[in-house]
Amino acid sequence: METISDYDYTLPERLIAAAPPEDRTAARLMVIRRETGAIEHRGIRDLPQLLTPGDCLVLNNTRVIPAKLHGYRTSTGGKWEGLYLGQAEGGDWRVIGQTRGKLQPGETISLVPGDIEGVDDTTAIPPLELELIERRPEEGSWVMRPRSDRGFLELLDEYGSVPLPPYIKRDEEKSFDRERYQTTYAKQPGSVAAPTAGLHFTPELLEECRACGIAVGWVTLHVGLGTFRPVKVEQLSDHQMHAEWCEVPEETVSMIRRTKESDGNVVAIGTTTVRTLESASQSGSLQPWAGETDLFIRPPYRFKTVDQLVTNFHLPKSTLLVLVSTLAGHELIRRAYAQAMEQEYRFFSYGDAMLIL
Repeated sequence: METISDYDYTLPERLIAAAPPEDRTAARLMVIRRETGAIEHRGIRDLPQLLTPGDCLVLNNTRVIPAKLHGYRTSTGGKWEGLYLGQAEGGDWRVIGQTRGKLQPGETISLVPGDIEGVDDTTAIPPLELELIERRPEEGSWVMRPRSDRGFLELLDEYGSVPLPPYIKRDEEKSFDRERYQTTYAKQPGSVAAPTAGLHFTPELLEECRACGIAVGWVTLHVGLGTFRPVKVEQLSDHQMHAEWCEVPEETVSMIRRTKESDGNVVAIGTTTVRTLESASQSGSLQPWAGETDLFIRPPYRFKTVDQLVTNFHLPKSTLLVLVSTLAGHELIRRAYAQAMEQEYRFFSYGDAMLIL
Protein backbone atom coordinates (compact mmCIF):
# COMPACT_ATOMS: atom_id res chain seq x y z
CA MET A 1 0.00 0.00 0.00
CA GLU A 2 1.62 3.20 -1.16
CA THR A 3 -0.95 5.94 -0.42
CA ILE A 4 -2.07 7.29 2.94
CA SER A 5 -5.72 6.92 1.90
CA ASP A 6 -5.24 3.15 2.08
CA TYR A 7 -4.89 3.56 5.85
CA ASP A 8 -8.14 5.42 6.46
CA TYR A 9 -11.12 4.24 8.49
CA THR A 10 -14.13 5.81 10.21
CA LEU A 11 -14.28 5.58 13.99
CA PRO A 12 -17.41 6.36 16.05
CA GLU A 13 -16.52 9.12 18.50
CA ARG A 14 -17.88 7.11 21.42
CA LEU A 15 -14.97 4.66 21.05
CA ILE A 16 -12.32 7.32 21.70
CA ALA A 17 -11.07 6.83 25.26
CA ALA A 18 -11.34 10.22 26.98
CA ALA A 19 -9.95 8.95 30.29
CA PRO A 20 -7.86 6.00 31.44
CA PRO A 21 -9.36 2.99 33.25
CA GLU A 22 -9.06 3.08 37.04
CA ASP A 23 -6.59 0.17 36.90
CA ARG A 24 -3.82 0.34 34.27
CA THR A 25 -3.99 -3.43 33.79
CA ALA A 26 -7.76 -3.42 33.18
CA ALA A 27 -7.22 -2.70 29.48
CA ARG A 28 -8.42 -5.22 26.94
CA LEU A 29 -5.85 -6.88 24.68
CA MET A 30 -6.60 -7.99 21.14
CA VAL A 31 -4.23 -10.78 20.12
CA ILE A 32 -3.57 -11.25 16.41
CA ARG A 33 -1.53 -14.18 15.14
CA ARG A 34 0.17 -13.49 11.82
CA GLU A 35 0.80 -17.13 10.91
CA THR A 36 -2.87 -18.14 11.04
CA GLY A 37 -4.67 -14.80 10.85
CA ALA A 38 -6.52 -15.70 14.06
CA ILE A 39 -7.80 -12.90 16.31
CA GLU A 40 -8.44 -13.42 20.04
CA HIS A 41 -9.86 -11.14 22.72
CA ARG A 42 -7.95 -11.18 26.00
CA GLY A 43 -6.75 -8.70 28.63
CA ILE A 44 -3.40 -6.99 29.22
CA ARG A 45 -3.08 -9.06 32.42
CA ASP A 46 -2.79 -12.15 30.18
CA LEU A 47 0.41 -10.89 28.54
CA PRO A 48 2.90 -12.97 30.58
CA GLN A 49 1.06 -16.16 29.58
CA LEU A 50 0.77 -15.13 25.92
CA LEU A 51 4.53 -14.72 25.56
CA THR A 52 7.16 -17.45 25.65
CA PRO A 53 9.89 -17.95 28.28
CA GLY A 54 13.08 -16.68 26.70
CA ASP A 55 11.38 -13.71 25.04
CA CYS A 56 12.30 -10.16 26.01
CA LEU A 57 10.23 -7.01 26.40
CA VAL A 58 11.73 -3.68 25.34
CA LEU A 59 10.08 -0.50 26.66
CA ASN A 60 10.58 3.22 26.04
CA ASN A 61 11.50 4.92 29.33
CA THR A 62 11.00 8.49 28.10
CA ARG A 63 9.19 10.85 30.44
CA VAL A 64 6.43 13.20 29.27
CA ILE A 65 7.08 16.82 30.19
CA PRO A 66 4.29 19.41 30.73
CA ALA A 67 4.87 20.83 27.27
CA LYS A 68 1.50 22.42 26.50
CA LEU A 69 1.72 26.20 26.86
CA HIS A 70 -0.87 28.95 27.22
CA GLY A 71 -0.41 32.70 27.10
CA TYR A 72 -0.94 35.88 25.11
CA ARG A 73 0.92 38.18 22.76
CA THR A 74 2.39 40.79 25.07
CA SER A 75 1.84 43.59 22.55
CA THR A 76 -1.82 42.88 21.74
CA GLY A 77 -3.16 40.63 24.49
CA GLY A 78 -4.29 38.16 21.84
CA LYS A 79 -4.61 34.55 22.95
CA TRP A 80 -1.68 32.22 22.16
CA GLU A 81 -1.34 28.44 22.52
CA GLY A 82 1.84 26.49 21.97
CA LEU A 83 3.81 23.31 22.44
CA TYR A 84 7.38 23.05 23.67
CA LEU A 85 9.35 20.77 21.32
CA GLY A 86 12.80 20.75 22.85
CA GLN A 87 15.98 22.70 23.39
CA ALA A 88 17.64 24.88 20.75
CA GLU A 89 21.14 26.32 20.92
CA GLY A 90 22.22 28.03 24.10
CA GLY A 91 19.20 27.00 26.15
CA ASP A 92 16.61 28.59 23.84
CA TRP A 93 13.31 26.76 23.28
CA ARG A 94 11.87 25.24 20.11
CA VAL A 95 8.13 25.94 20.16
CA ILE A 96 5.19 25.64 17.79
CA GLY A 97 2.18 27.84 18.44
CA GLN A 98 -0.88 29.51 17.04
CA THR A 99 -2.42 32.91 17.43
CA ARG A 100 -4.21 35.52 15.34
CA GLY A 101 -1.99 37.54 13.08
CA LYS A 102 1.63 37.00 12.13
CA LEU A 103 4.30 36.83 14.80
CA GLN A 104 7.53 38.76 14.26
CA PRO A 105 11.06 38.30 15.62
CA GLY A 106 11.66 40.48 18.65
CA GLU A 107 8.12 40.42 20.06
CA THR A 108 7.24 38.45 23.18
CA ILE A 109 4.74 35.88 24.34
CA SER A 110 3.64 36.03 27.98
CA LEU A 111 3.10 32.55 29.39
CA VAL A 112 0.59 31.91 32.16
CA PRO A 113 0.19 28.71 34.20
CA GLY A 114 -2.17 26.16 32.71
CA ASP A 115 -5.61 25.42 34.14
CA ILE A 116 -5.42 22.36 36.38
CA GLU A 117 -8.49 20.85 38.02
CA GLY A 118 -8.50 21.56 41.74
CA VAL A 119 -5.67 24.12 41.61
CA ASP A 120 -6.91 27.70 42.05
CA ASP A 121 -3.82 29.63 43.16
CA THR A 122 -2.01 29.87 39.80
CA THR A 123 -3.08 33.50 39.32
CA ALA A 124 -0.45 34.46 41.92
CA ILE A 125 2.31 33.32 39.56
CA PRO A 126 3.57 36.17 37.33
CA PRO A 127 3.69 35.62 33.55
CA LEU A 128 6.88 34.31 31.95
CA GLU A 129 8.03 36.21 28.87
CA LEU A 130 9.33 34.32 25.82
CA GLU A 131 11.19 36.42 23.26
CA LEU A 132 10.80 35.31 19.64
CA ILE A 133 14.28 34.89 18.14
CA GLU A 134 13.80 33.24 14.74
CA ARG A 135 11.30 31.22 12.77
CA ARG A 136 12.21 27.77 11.46
CA PRO A 137 9.83 27.25 8.53
CA GLU A 138 11.01 23.71 7.75
CA GLU A 139 9.62 22.59 11.13
CA GLY A 140 6.94 25.23 11.45
CA SER A 141 8.45 26.28 14.77
CA TRP A 142 9.97 29.29 16.50
CA VAL A 143 13.14 29.59 18.52
CA MET A 144 12.10 31.42 21.71
CA ARG A 145 14.22 32.67 24.59
CA PRO A 146 12.72 32.60 28.10
CA ARG A 147 13.49 35.67 30.14
CA SER A 148 14.47 33.64 33.18
CA ASP A 149 17.60 32.03 34.60
CA ARG A 150 15.68 28.91 35.68
CA GLY A 151 16.00 25.59 33.86
CA PHE A 152 13.46 24.55 31.24
CA LEU A 153 12.09 21.61 33.27
CA GLU A 154 11.43 23.84 36.28
CA LEU A 155 9.72 26.45 34.09
CA LEU A 156 7.60 23.90 32.24
CA ASP A 157 6.53 22.32 35.50
CA GLU A 158 5.20 25.70 36.63
CA TYR A 159 3.81 27.11 33.37
CA GLY A 160 3.07 24.02 31.28
CA SER A 161 0.34 21.43 31.35
CA VAL A 162 0.00 17.85 30.13
CA PRO A 163 0.16 17.80 26.31
CA LEU A 164 -2.90 15.63 25.77
CA PRO A 165 -3.79 14.90 22.14
CA PRO A 166 -6.50 17.11 20.60
CA TYR A 167 -9.07 14.30 20.37
CA ILE A 168 -9.20 14.28 24.19
CA LYS A 169 -11.31 17.39 24.56
CA ARG A 170 -10.74 19.12 27.91
CA ASP A 171 -11.20 22.69 29.11
CA GLU A 172 -8.61 22.06 31.82
CA GLU A 173 -6.05 19.47 32.80
CA LYS A 174 -7.61 16.79 35.01
CA SER A 175 -5.89 16.00 38.28
CA PHE A 176 -5.17 12.41 37.15
CA ASP A 177 -3.51 13.36 33.85
CA ARG A 178 -0.02 14.08 35.21
CA GLU A 179 0.12 10.58 36.67
CA ARG A 180 -1.84 8.57 34.11
CA TYR A 181 -0.50 10.16 30.89
CA GLN A 182 2.87 8.83 32.03
CA THR A 183 4.29 5.32 32.21
CA THR A 184 5.10 3.94 35.65
CA TYR A 185 8.73 3.48 34.56
CA ALA A 186 9.23 6.91 32.94
CA LYS A 187 12.77 8.08 33.63
CA GLN A 188 14.29 10.31 30.92
CA PRO A 189 12.39 13.64 30.53
CA GLY A 190 11.81 14.91 27.00
CA SER A 191 8.59 13.66 25.36
CA VAL A 192 5.67 15.83 24.28
CA ALA A 193 3.41 12.78 23.97
CA ALA A 194 3.26 9.53 25.90
CA PRO A 195 4.46 6.20 24.49
CA THR A 196 0.93 4.99 25.04
CA ALA A 197 1.37 1.20 24.81
CA GLY A 198 3.44 1.51 27.98
CA LEU A 199 0.60 3.12 29.93
CA HIS A 200 -0.85 -0.35 30.63
CA PHE A 201 2.19 -1.63 32.52
CA THR A 202 2.62 -1.65 36.27
CA PRO A 203 5.72 -2.75 38.22
CA GLU A 204 3.74 -5.83 39.24
CA LEU A 205 2.96 -6.81 35.64
CA LEU A 206 6.59 -6.38 34.63
CA GLU A 207 7.68 -8.48 37.60
CA GLU A 208 5.20 -11.19 36.58
CA CYS A 209 6.75 -11.17 33.11
CA ARG A 210 10.22 -11.61 34.64
CA ALA A 211 8.93 -14.47 36.80
CA CYS A 212 7.73 -16.18 33.63
CA GLY A 213 11.24 -16.08 32.16
CA ILE A 214 10.78 -12.95 30.07
CA ALA A 215 13.61 -10.40 30.17
CA VAL A 216 12.90 -6.66 30.37
CA GLY A 217 15.04 -3.91 28.83
CA TRP A 218 14.89 -0.22 28.02
CA VAL A 219 15.38 2.24 25.19
CA THR A 220 14.61 5.95 25.00
CA LEU A 221 12.83 7.89 22.26
CA HIS A 222 11.62 11.40 23.07
CA VAL A 223 8.30 11.62 21.26
CA GLY A 224 8.00 14.78 19.19
CA LEU A 225 6.61 15.97 15.88
CA GLY A 226 7.85 12.91 14.01
CA THR A 227 5.45 10.57 15.80
CA PHE A 228 2.23 12.56 15.86
CA ARG A 229 2.31 15.14 13.06
CA PRO A 230 -0.29 14.13 10.41
CA VAL A 231 0.63 12.95 6.94
CA LYS A 232 -0.28 15.74 4.49
CA VAL A 233 0.78 14.05 1.25
CA GLU A 234 -0.97 11.22 -0.58
CA GLN A 235 2.07 9.18 -1.54
CA LEU A 236 3.81 7.61 1.45
CA SER A 237 7.16 7.99 -0.27
CA ASP A 238 6.69 11.79 -0.21
CA HIS A 239 6.24 12.02 3.57
CA GLN A 240 9.27 13.23 5.54
CA MET A 241 9.36 12.34 9.23
CA HIS A 242 10.62 14.98 11.65
CA ALA A 243 13.67 13.74 13.53
CA GLU A 244 13.35 12.55 17.12
CA TRP A 245 16.17 11.76 19.55
CA CYS A 246 16.55 8.16 20.70
CA GLU A 247 19.04 5.84 22.39
CA VAL A 248 19.68 2.10 22.62
CA PRO A 249 22.12 1.35 25.48
CA GLU A 250 24.70 -1.43 25.48
CA GLU A 251 22.88 -3.47 28.13
CA THR A 252 19.72 -3.60 26.01
CA VAL A 253 21.71 -4.66 22.96
CA SER A 254 23.31 -7.45 24.99
CA MET A 255 19.92 -8.61 26.28
CA ILE A 256 18.48 -8.71 22.75
CA ARG A 257 21.48 -10.62 21.42
CA ARG A 258 21.06 -13.25 24.15
CA THR A 259 17.35 -13.47 23.30
CA LYS A 260 18.05 -13.96 19.59
CA GLU A 261 20.76 -16.57 20.28
CA SER A 262 18.25 -18.64 22.27
CA ASP A 263 15.54 -18.24 19.57
CA GLY A 264 13.44 -15.95 21.74
CA ASN A 265 11.29 -13.10 20.42
CA VAL A 266 12.00 -9.40 20.79
CA VAL A 267 8.68 -7.88 21.87
CA ALA A 268 8.57 -4.11 21.42
CA ILE A 269 6.20 -2.20 23.69
CA GLY A 270 4.94 0.57 21.44
CA THR A 271 5.75 1.93 18.00
CA THR A 272 8.35 4.33 19.42
CA THR A 273 10.31 1.33 20.69
CA VAL A 274 10.05 -0.25 17.24
CA ARG A 275 11.44 2.86 15.55
CA THR A 276 14.25 3.12 18.09
CA LEU A 277 15.37 -0.49 17.73
CA GLU A 278 15.07 -0.48 13.96
CA SER A 279 16.95 2.83 13.71
CA ALA A 280 19.81 1.26 15.65
CA SER A 281 19.74 -1.75 13.28
CA GLN A 282 20.19 0.02 9.97
CA SER A 283 23.67 -1.44 9.53
CA GLY A 284 22.02 -4.86 9.39
CA SER A 285 22.37 -5.78 13.05
CA LEU A 286 21.47 -4.03 16.29
CA GLN A 287 24.22 -1.81 17.73
CA PRO A 288 24.38 0.53 20.75
CA TRP A 289 23.38 3.90 19.37
CA ALA A 290 22.20 7.38 20.25
CA GLY A 291 21.14 10.12 17.85
CA GLU A 292 18.23 11.52 15.88
CA THR A 293 16.04 9.28 13.75
CA ASP A 294 13.65 10.16 10.94
CA LEU A 295 12.96 6.53 10.04
CA PHE A 296 9.51 6.07 8.48
CA ILE A 297 8.58 2.38 8.54
CA ARG A 298 6.31 1.62 5.60
CA PRO A 299 5.91 -1.20 3.07
CA PRO A 300 8.02 -3.00 1.94
CA TYR A 301 10.23 -2.46 5.01
CA ARG A 302 11.82 -5.64 6.43
CA PHE A 303 12.23 -5.67 10.20
CA LYS A 304 15.75 -6.36 11.42
CA THR A 305 15.32 -6.65 15.21
CA VAL A 306 11.66 -6.49 16.30
CA ASP A 307 9.66 -9.73 16.18
CA GLN A 308 6.43 -8.91 18.04
CA LEU A 309 4.63 -5.79 19.19
CA VAL A 310 2.25 -4.50 21.86
CA THR A 311 0.57 -1.33 20.63
CA ASN A 312 -2.58 0.74 21.09
CA PHE A 313 -5.13 1.42 18.34
CA HIS A 314 -4.00 4.32 16.19
CA LEU A 315 -5.49 7.26 14.35
CA PRO A 316 -6.53 6.77 10.73
CA LYS A 317 -4.07 7.94 8.08
CA SER A 318 -1.21 8.07 10.61
CA THR A 319 2.41 6.94 10.33
CA LEU A 320 1.76 4.72 13.37
CA LEU A 321 -1.01 2.80 11.60
CA VAL A 322 1.28 2.43 8.59
CA LEU A 323 4.03 0.98 10.82
CA VAL A 324 1.69 -1.52 12.48
CA SER A 325 0.28 -2.58 9.10
CA THR A 326 3.80 -3.05 7.76
CA LEU A 327 4.56 -5.50 10.58
CA ALA A 328 1.27 -7.43 10.62
CA GLY A 329 0.01 -7.06 7.07
CA HIS A 330 -2.46 -4.49 5.83
CA GLU A 331 -5.47 -6.77 5.42
CA LEU A 332 -5.03 -8.42 8.82
CA ILE A 333 -4.85 -5.03 10.54
CA ARG A 334 -7.87 -3.81 8.59
CA ARG A 335 -9.83 -6.88 9.78
CA ALA A 336 -8.55 -6.45 13.35
CA TYR A 337 -9.65 -2.81 13.48
CA ALA A 338 -13.08 -3.74 12.16
CA GLN A 339 -13.43 -6.34 14.92
CA ALA A 340 -12.19 -3.84 17.51
CA MET A 341 -14.99 -1.47 16.54
CA GLU A 342 -17.58 -4.27 16.55
CA GLN A 343 -16.39 -5.35 20.01
CA GLU A 344 -16.27 -1.71 21.19
CA TYR A 345 -12.61 -1.58 22.15
CA ARG A 346 -11.43 1.80 23.43
CA PHE A 347 -9.20 3.60 20.92
CA PHE A 348 -6.13 5.87 21.00
CA SER A 349 -3.94 7.09 23.88
CA TYR A 350 -6.02 6.07 26.90
CA GLY A 351 -7.51 3.09 25.08
CA ASP A 352 -7.02 -0.67 24.82
CA ALA A 353 -4.10 -2.57 23.30
CA MET A 354 -3.19 -5.08 20.62
CA LEU A 355 -0.55 -7.83 20.69
CA ILE A 356 0.88 -8.81 17.31
CA LEU A 357 2.43 -12.30 17.46
